[in-house]
Amino acid sequence: MKNIFVFNSMLTPKIITFVYWLMLLGCLIFGIGSMFTQYGGGFFAGLGIIIFGAIGARIWCELLIVLFKIHENLQKMANKSE
Repeated sequence: MKNIFVFNSMLTPKIITFVYWLMLLGCLIFGIGSMFTQYGGGFFAGLGIIIFGAIGARIWCELLIVLFKIHENLQKMANKSE
């Protein structure tokens, strides 16, 4: 707990993983809803939402994680030089 309150470790990468799974669930629900509703766009539109939504969510979350990995590596380099 001490690391969280004094900002020695990052909490956001753990949250990003949770948000990623929520985004996948949202893509699935929205895609299935789009497939089987009258004004949703049809089966292939829903399938596209599921596939491209999952890919987009993965890319977005990976880019955020890369920022935190860069931060970790910079901290290691700074600690090494001290």
